Amino acid sequence: MKDRALNTNHIDGRAVAASILEDCRSFVQCNSNIGRLVSVSIGDVPEVAVYVRNQERGAARAGLPFESQFWPGDISQDEAKVRIQRMNDDDGVLGIILQRPVPDHINLRSLQSAIHPLKDVEGMNPASIGNIVYSDVALAPCTAAASVELIKATALDLKGLEVVMIGHSEIVGKPAAMMLMAEGATVTVCHHMTRSVAMHSRRADVVVVAVGIAHFLGPDMIKPGAAVIDIGINQVEGPDGAPCIVGDVDTDAVNEIAGWITPVPGGVAPVTVAILIRNATVAYQRQISAGWVV
Repeated sequence: MKDRALNTNHIDGRAVAASILEDCRSFVQCNSNIGRLVSVSIGDVPEVAVYVRNQERGAARAGLPFESQFWPGDISQDEAKVRIQRMNDDDGVLGIILQRPVPDHINLRSLQSAIHPLKDVEGMNPASIGNIVYSDVALAPCTAAASVELIKATALDLKGLEVVMIGHSEIVGKPAAMMLMAEGATVTVCHHMTRSVAMHSRRADVVVVAVGIAHFLGPDMIKPGAAVIDIGINQVEGPDGAPCIVGDVDTDAVNEIAGWITPVPGGVAPVTVAILIRNATVAYQRQISAGWVV
């Protein structure tokens, strides 16, 4: 197995994230009256703690105030909406982060819709996602935006670039495809009904994978020199029997073919957090334009 720390074709997501967060920090230092980010976790979901911790660290690096709220798992849909509305009306709240998953009785999309678009730093409100169709991508879903940012880190010219997006979820695949088209790329979207994913992916300059299947993309599915953006996070049993995290790409094998590849971990995830913080600074500017902030 190759030492991933020595692979020169790996796109360093941590370095990309650090650059974004440094820009955010400079912005926050010039806007001392900026509000706080509020993270909302509903119920006791252990894996959510990792996301909250990473987001809190990202906010700290940018100098943004961050508050974690933990709501009871039996909270009603109506009460959750009331609390979100209060935060919408609170001048001290810059943005609202609704952690996933939520309890089964909670309608996630309804709660995401309840977050005002100007406080939707995750880009999950249907209005935020709909804006992408009109090339307004400043408050796009964070993971989708992170994948575009990582492609840009390769210095490839997105205009006319052939991109294959494998996966068509509402919060990653579809918005990422729209964002790439806004940059001038030619995008093909593959999904579970696509007859031959490899037929499409083998001609692409860039392959973006978000299917949630460990090692789905192998070296026979890409052309030499292609960039591969791995959005997958899958827990599998490691060689020693202990659980480990891998992506949707068979990284060690694809390393031999790809021109660029994002590792897991250390690729898309840190950039996703950085995009969240950048979205917060964009939200602040739009709140000023709307007259919310004086």
